[in-house]
Amino acid sequence: QVQLVESGGGLVQAGGSLRVSCTASGMIFSINVMAWYRQAPGKQAPGKQRELVATITSGGDTNYADSVKGRFTISRDNAKKTVSLQMNDLKPEDTAVYYCNADIKNRYYEAYFTYWGQGTQVTVSS
Repeated sequence: QVQLVESGGGLVQAGGSLRVSCTASGMIFSINVMAWYRQAPGKQAPGKQRELVATITSGGDTNYADSVKGRFTISRDNAKKTVSLQMNDLKPEDTAVYYCNADIKNRYYEAYFTYWGQGTQVTVSS
């Protein structure tokens, strides 16, 4: 019914920049909060929590993990149903699979449901 498709990951040297984006498609009435999470290598075991990186509301209010404040910027285009994460001054510890997340209402009378993208790899070399 709903798909979140990420793009833009890759390999970059420390200090470099990358931009990852995510587009939602399918049966969508409205999108509430959109977010980026990440899961570092070696933390794929069941029960290991993905780390919340940044969130943005439909009104544009943002929130960031302390580890990325001042380096990462989250933005969204409500008309295009996209959310992006501009990552500057990347560090090796930013290496992870980055996942897009969105709270989406399929129909006006339904509750919001959380959807996830498939993830995109970001690798920062030292």
